[in-house]
Amino acid sequence: MKTLLDVCKFLKAAGTYYLATVDGDKPRVRPFGTAHIYNGKLYIQTGKKKAVSHQIAANPNVEICAMADGDWLRIEGELVEDDDRAARVSMLDAYPELKALYDADDGNTQVFYFKNATATLSSFTKPQETLNF
Repeated sequence: MKTLLDVCKFLKAAGTYYLATVDGDKPRVRPFGTAHIYNGKLYIQTGKKKAVSHQIAANPNVEICAMADGDWLRIEGELVEDDDRAARVSMLDAYPELKALYDADDGNTQVFYFKNATATLSSFTKPQETLNF
């Protein structure tokens, strides 16, 4: 886990990862599947109408957990909304299957990038690796 591209590749290999947010004083975890590098940052996507969007707006500190091939990756950090249309288009182009549900101009599609984040790759058999970004 040397680069942000390695982090993104791991998330894509896992297919599904789990995003944890806070709803008031209660944890909330749900499956996600988008991971995209845009302008040198790691992005995820959701819809503004979803509860997760409101939870991120109230507290942008989140954590992701994914597992693939016996290794697991945790990413903790702050999500920042990028309201640039080009960022939404880039995400939807990377995940064309989402175009059946989202459009860059629908007022619902929302993309976030990680800031002040730490990715930690762990395994039962290999040394732990950490990347700050």
